[in-house]
Amino acid sequence: MGCQNQTSSSPPVPCNASDSSTLTALTDSLESNLDWPDNLAINAFSGPELTPSPAALAVAPTGEVFVGVDMQGSLGKEMDKGAIVRLVDCNQDGIVDAHTEFTRVNNPRGIIAIGDQVFVLHTTFSEETGKASGMDLVVFEDKDRDGVADGPSEPLIEGISNPNYLRSRGTDHATNGIRMGIDGWIYIAVGDFGFHDAVDREDTKLTMLGGGIVRVRPDGTEMEVYTHGTRNNYDVAIDPYMNIFTRGNTNDGGGWNVRFLDHIQSGEYGYPTLFKHFTEEIIPALKDFGGGSGTGALYLDDERWPEAYNHKPLTADWGRSYLYLHNMNPDKGSFTQQQEEFIELPQITDLDLDASGTMYLSAWDGAGYSGDSTRGFTVRSVPEGLQPQPFPSLENASIGELAGYLKSEHAKARQYAQYELLQRTDQEVNRVAWETARDAGLPLDVRVAGIFTYAQAAGTGGIENLVELTRDQQVREYALRALADRKEYVDQVPLQPFLSALDSSSDRVKIAAIVGLGRLGREEAVDALLQIEVPDSFEAPDIGTVGPHATPNAEIIPPHVAVKSLVEIGATAPLLDAVSKDRSELALWALRYIHDPHVPERLIEVYNNSSNIDFKSRILHNLARIYHKEADYDGSWWWSTRPDTHGPYYKAEEWQGTPVIRDFLITEYENGAFDDRFFADLNSKYRLGIPAFGGTDDTGSKVEEPVVDLEEIKSEEGQIGKSSIEDVMLALQELSGDLEKGEKLFVRQGCQACHSISPDEAMKGPYLGQVGGIMNRQQIAESILKPNASISQGFATVQIQTSDENSYVGFVTEETAEKLVIRNIAGQATTLQKSDIVSREQLKTSMMPAGLTNSLSYEEFVALVDYLSAQVE
Repeated sequence: MGCQNQTSSSPPVPCNASDSSTLTALTDSLESNLDWPDNLAINAFSGPELTPSPAALAVAPTGEVFVGVDMQGSLGKEMDKGAIVRLVDCNQDGIVDAHTEFTRVNNPRGIIAIGDQVFVLHTTFSEETGKASGMDLVVFEDKDRDGVADGPSEPLIEGISNPNYLRSRGTDHATNGIRMGIDGWIYIAVGDFGFHDAVDREDTKLTMLGGGIVRVRPDGTEMEVYTHGTRNNYDVAIDPYMNIFTRGNTNDGGGWNVRFLDHIQSGEYGYPTLFKHFTEEIIPALKDFGGGSGTGALYLDDERWPEAYNHKPLTADWGRSYLYLHNMNPDKGSFTQQQEEFIELPQITDLDLDASGTMYLSAWDGAGYSGDSTRGFTVRSVPEGLQPQPFPSLENASIGELAGYLKSEHAKARQYAQYELLQRTDQEVNRVAWETARDAGLPLDVRVAGIFTYAQAAGTGGIENLVELTRDQQVREYALRALADRKEYVDQVPLQPFLSALDSSSDRVKIAAIVGLGRLGREEAVDALLQIEVPDSFEAPDIGTVGPHATPNAEIIPPHVAVKSLVEIGATAPLLDAVSKDRSELALWALRYIHDPHVPERLIEVYNNSSNIDFKSRILHNLARIYHKEADYDGSWWWSTRPDTHGPYYKAEEWQGTPVIRDFLITEYENGAFDDRFFADLNSKYRLGIPAFGGTDDTGSKVEEPVVDLEEIKSEEGQIGKSSIEDVMLALQELSGDLEKGEKLFVRQGCQACHSISPDEAMKGPYLGQVGGIMNRQQIAESILKPNASISQGFATVQIQTSDENSYVGFVTEETAEKLVIRNIAGQATTLQKSDIVSREQLKTSMMPAGLTNSLSYEEFVALVDYLSAQVE
């Protein structure tokens, strides 16, 4: 595997056993300092000499590891500093033996390796200006399997991130991870930069205001939005049943909180305009975990792994330096979850699994915000006792052999078998896929793989058989999804299987049918969709309060996706009729998103013909909701680290119906139809900007991050406490500090209480007399702002309990066989006899509290950093 090609027509990749002493030492250091499960064998696989600053990682089914080396980092802006390195373990000892530079690309942020193809999501740069020009999804080929791309890449999607923010900010909120589902689509995690006019191979153009998930076929066609309304997704975890999970950030106005999401196709998750004040309109997250920074994700589905870890989404958190596992419990059409710490790894960025059951993980390890050639590594993990067997190349496998692998207990093997089957044109592929799909004796995940393999291979020729499968209750959901999966085929798909499924007792089946009806796009489905019930939890939060954006609400999903399907079908008249005749809550909900002049006209007519006060109130809210519309996004505005979260629009503008609505609302106000408070609340909630109504003075919306004049604000006290760490790092790039002022700040901020600068001073906390020779300016700044992120070796916080029931917390500064000296945060030293020590525990937190520099200006903070940077002895 790996070190020599599986085909006889191409030369082998040289396999030279590497000197493992450095990696063994790294393993020993990591193992003694990190929290790793006892039943996993984990070891360092590659170090920074091969894989510095690893931002992404993918493993081919046959074991080759592709690492995205990103020496630009999240804030760097120079070109030609990235590469994809291919690593191979020739002798299965868990240490890299052979490597090649597969290709050079800027900011490699997503990788898929399968067969002789390597898909990559990366930043593009202009050769003329040397500045970022966008991000592309591309595919490289390595047909001779020599570990080097055969030539230039073929673009699949161009422009799938915003070049304005890539140039001004870097890639920290850009488009990131990619992963292939068993349905054959490539799913793309789009950060909240969003994009304007991304174009696929069919010249289809797509714009996304903000973040979400986009998907595309592996040949670069059929690009479409899958979900919308997330903040900073970095990767997706996809299970064998096409459930998709992400660990993304969101900004709740008081921090950058991590939210764990179950992505329902067509779902709106609300960031930033709906997730606070219009939460009834969104699908909420399953959990808000507080601070952190979500990165890589993987759904672990491999029977060789312990049951406690298997069949679960795993999500990495760079900010917390942990890989987490999520215990999922079905909840109607969605899930609830419980998070557990799994594997600790310094600033973990990504993970993937090969078809032998071997997992690889990458660690940024303090490489800063612009990359570092001396930091970063990868590790290999297998269950204790497992001796991974090299998984063979399936390039020359027979269709019968591939059919066998399609029935594997391991997701990676099933996907690889499907991929190779779909490279064949033989009708035998359809037969073996269909036999797998319809065999009720096979496990469900295998049947699902068969269904999606058959759907892709047979195309329109498979519609009749898939309709037959919708009568099989075990796989009904997946047959419906496969039938509606490709919009180029839906004109030939019958409506009845979907209409019948609306009566299913399974919410999962019902949701698949509802989403499918929207994709089929036929007006005949509108009446049936309008029968979907709206639960009592469809309730707007009170004015000025934040709604439950991270509380699971599975019952809202069927009506939510029904509204999305009704809007996609685009039949406005039946919705208005339903409001008029039945006071349909679902129809009113759908009409919130339709800016058609007939809508306000008919709603006003319905209002005037009703005597029901509650119903009239809801109509006024609907009219206020469509008073404005979102401006057409041209890519020149929107993004901010602290975006306007008021809603319902980010850049609101008037449209043809605005004057009609305004005149009617003012008339009703003057007629006293409701009390003044009601109209003031309408004015505040929807930002109508009608002076007579009163309410909030906040009638505008922030449309873009203001251009910051650093010179103007650099002396303002408290800027450090107000800023994100990324903003501080950007200021650090632009400013230089006054060393004399920095020395005074070192004393004024109390740093000398725990740190020595001169070797003649008493040893306290970490010695800083040579810190400038060990750490760069960014690393020094990060250690001040995030003291728990990088605790200096030898200065971990220790808690000691003694036999006299006293407790001591501090640094151990001296230790012999008989005694030790522990120094607390005030610098006070205590000598303890070891015979008196009952327990000794190393804590994971630094004694240095966060926030010590929050009161400083940018100018002062940079002076402190530069003073420390000058300490090189």
